[in-house]
Amino acid sequence: MFTRVKTEAELERMRTSGRMLATVHQAIRKFAVPGVTEIDVAQLAAKELKALGGTPTFLGYYGFPDVICISVNDAVVHGIPKNRELKDGDLASFDFGVTYEGMVTDSAFSMVIGKGSTDVQQLISVTEQSMLAGIAVLKDGVMTGDIGAAVEAVLNLHKYGIVRDLVGHGVGHSLHEEPDIANYGVAGTGKQLSAGMTIAIEPMANMGTERIIMEDDGWTVRTADGKPSAHFEHTVLITESGAEILTTL
Repeated sequence: MFTRVKTEAELERMRTSGRMLATVHQAIRKFAVPGVTEIDVAQLAAKELKALGGTPTFLGYYGFPDVICISVNDAVVHGIPKNRELKDGDLASFDFGVTYEGMVTDSAFSMVIGKGSTDVQQLISVTEQSMLAGIAVLKDGVMTGDIGAAVEAVLNLHKYGIVRDLVGHGVGHSLHEEPDIANYGVAGTGKQLSAGMTIAIEPMANMGTERIIMEDDGWTVRTADGKPSAHFEHTVLITESGAEILTTL
């Protein structure tokens, strides 16, 4: 289903969903310290969201077994929370989805647990910058290639591996709606988007190769060379002249 122009009532539900998601992410940022396990973080996310009145979108999605994806170091995305302690210097990515009254938002961020190397800190910072560059070109009539080109330009400056097999997407009535929004592209090409549509922009950048491999669990995606990966994502409403980030406080 191609992402639809949302009604104002639908957007209000998405704003509520997005605030819930951002609130959980804020709690994770404070909670995720060395010695805490991935399962501890997942349980925190579930408890916080339940208290807020939302439903975890990922739980049971195509059989995914938890409420949140936690991907550490060379894990790019879709990591299943394990009884593994987060360690000082780990690069951890937290991807979460919230459903509220039938409307979905999706957001991810990466952070260093404790103190990390300068290289890892830069990878995280630049990946977030690339997401914001993609958001900055949004307006009525934007092409998906415009978004991809803006993201790619930032990541290419630092010669990071841009994950090409995984993409951003429409979001709202379901977790993944058309169109795909790649993190590379040519401006002026692709599908045209209009004001009132909601999309998830989510660059995944690797310190080394862009190539990825799938773990035996059928979910966890890792870098092919074992180097770290960072991931940022916001659910965004396209407006006449810009954008409104829905997954922020």
